[in-house]
Amino acid sequence: MTLPTNIQKSLFTLSIPLMLISCGESEPQAPELSFAETFQTQLIEAQPGDVIAIPSGVHEFTRSLSLTVPGVTLRGEGMDESILSFKNQAQGAEGLLVSADNFTIEDLAIEDPIGDALKINQSTNVIIRRVRTEWTRGAHTENGAYGIYPVQTTNLLIDGSIAIGASDAGIYVGQSNQIVVRNSRAEYNVAGIEIENSTFADVYDNVVTNNTGGILVFDLPNLPVQGGQSTRIFNNEIFGNNQENFAPEGNIVGNVPAGSGLLVLANDNIEVFGNRFEGNKSLNIMIYSFVLNGRVVSDENYDPYPEQIYVHDNNFVNGGEATESPYLVPWFEENGSSIPNVVWGGLIKDGGSSDKLVCLGEAGNQSFLNLNGANNVADASTDATPHRCSLPRLPPVSLDLAGDD
Repeated sequence: MTLPTNIQKSLFTLSIPLMLISCGESEPQAPELSFAETFQTQLIEAQPGDVIAIPSGVHEFTRSLSLTVPGVTLRGEGMDESILSFKNQAQGAEGLLVSADNFTIEDLAIEDPIGDALKINQSTNVIIRRVRTEWTRGAHTENGAYGIYPVQTTNLLIDGSIAIGASDAGIYVGQSNQIVVRNSRAEYNVAGIEIENSTFADVYDNVVTNNTGGILVFDLPNLPVQGGQSTRIFNNEIFGNNQENFAPEGNIVGNVPAGSGLLVLANDNIEVFGNRFEGNKSLNIMIYSFVLNGRVVSDENYDPYPEQIYVHDNNFVNGGEATESPYLVPWFEENGSSIPNVVWGGLIKDGGSSDKLVCLGEAGNQSFLNLNGANNVADASTDATPHRCSLPRLPPVSLDLAGDD
């Protein structure tokens, strides 16, 4: 039977939308967000106990990241695999800023931020493990100041990490307490590792090379926390720290002469042992007061004099052959020989005694120079006999950190 023409047309018209539905057409889907676009939201919405995974790849950010939630772990797939890149950063002062207790960050890299790479502020129980911070253009004045940068932090472990290219310090711990820095590498920074205005620190089994100054243990005035003391520097490789100083003008580490191995400034109860010093052209070890050569202190609460410094059983190979230290150049030019292994500025606080301020062990087999205030080359002495003494060994720093393997 043949249907009338008008009915055939109606059926054809109805068939068109049915055909479209049968072909499975659907609404267009929104594109999937990248990890970089969701990461800050994950940090903001994190809950204590969360583990935030950073996948392999280079993740680019244009502004700072921050975390304030306690008990969070950030975990990548390796310091050369999971990379947070800030090379196009337009906003913020850091790469990642953390103000949170019980924080762990591991197996990732932070590259090329405008300012500091990883800043930890006023936190307790912090683990920084297998983290690399780097400015990939190498040593440059416009690099950020600090790579790994905990401040006013208690119970801190930095382990198996790498810091490259900081215009101040690669690994810096300031105004903190109960610190371990181990198994790490600092290279092509102004200061490789710096412990500043801090107490009870162990710095060991690190490689520190190609910096302006290898390791700095400083106590400075005009800071909220003072009285740096009780640091052990041991079993480190401190060699070839001859990078020209590239700190911005006015920075305190801008005074560090290229070729410095270890500088101890105004700290008390420091033990230095089992390290290998080699090829640091200005000096291997120098212990000195903040007021050496007439520097003025305006902070009445500050003690500028180092005391009870115990340097023993280290290995020295070369060093001091071409010093750039303003304290040492006059002696070097007068004597025409390499700077001795251990240099003491020689200043003593009013009413104090020089007895056991600096001890080199009973054998006293490390070459030694006492500048006696650095006022006159003729007053300097290389007699180590008064310093053939020992001091009580400092106890190890013990951290009670969950996840410290």
